[in-house]
Amino acid sequence: MPLTRAVRLVRWFSSPFYGQEGSYWRAVTACFLAASTFWLLNALNKTYTTRITYPLAWRYDESRYIPVQSLPGEVAVNVTGRGWKLLRKNLSLDVRPAEVRLARLPATRYITGQSLRPALQTAMEGLQFNYVVTDTLWVQFDRLVSRRLPLTLSPASDGSALPYAARFVPATIIFRGPEATVSKLANPYPVHLPQAPAGSSSGEIRVPIGGPELVQTNVQDVRIRLQPRPLITRSVQVTPELRDFPKDQAFRLRPALVRVQIQSFPEDTARIELSQLHVILHFGQLVGPDSVLQPVLSEAPTLARGVRVLTPRVRVFRSH
Repeated sequence: MPLTRAVRLVRWFSSPFYGQEGSYWRAVTACFLAASTFWLLNALNKTYTTRITYPLAWRYDESRYIPVQSLPGEVAVNVTGRGWKLLRKNLSLDVRPAEVRLARLPATRYITGQSLRPALQTAMEGLQFNYVVTDTLWVQFDRLVSRRLPLTLSPASDGSALPYAARFVPATIIFRGPEATVSKLANPYPVHLPQAPAGSSSGEIRVPIGGPELVQTNVQDVRIRLQPRPLITRSVQVTPELRDFPKDQAFRLRPALVRVQIQSFPEDTARIELSQLHVILHFGQLVGPDSVLQPVLSEAPTLARGVRVLTPRVRVFRSH
């Protein structure tokens, strides 16, 4: 039977090890470790040609330019060297990165593998550089600029103004980052107000500045003191709408126009749509051939903070 033969073979091979003392096993272990060490030392003394990744250090004027995408931290290369040197590189022990100097920024968009050869050959010690596996490294830079902007409260989610006047400390913020991004920041820069707790309109709160990616500010947050804002009041005249009046009869109104008072914040005043203002007269209140009706506000403009009908009554006459 094949199984029986296999068992006999295992017993024959392992029979010399049965019944041995602990000193015997220590000697066997020592021999195994010594053989492994000699094998490893012999392997590390050999020369190999292989592909590795080598670290890069980018050199450019950091006071004038900023990368708008992450710079490659290493490049794939083919090298020849002894096992010791390759092991030291893989363990990142005393490895000097290849320094890549960038000029003609921000126009430079890529670095070819051929242009990396001098830097790699200079940095590699104990390794023979053969060639760069990576064909092209892509880079993107922009000018580093600073811009000081005043602050303002961001409007509500529907675009309407907030019912607060704000005092910021500090009143202006310095933004520093890529020119293409910093130049597009709103002036004044809007600060988003979190959900204010009850009574906070008379107190002071801290709000983080935030900002676009790669843009830094000289402060992380600002203190905001909120106060109720004054409203602009104006009076307009509208034609009242006749609701449920008989269509086969004619009616005259005195006065023909109804005065309505509208309150709004200064920045919303010009955007108020008077077409959204509706005042109605209900026919059901009409008593006798002639009567006095009270005008009722049925719809107000979205951006209005307060609306009140100033005309107390309208006299309605039936036309004969």
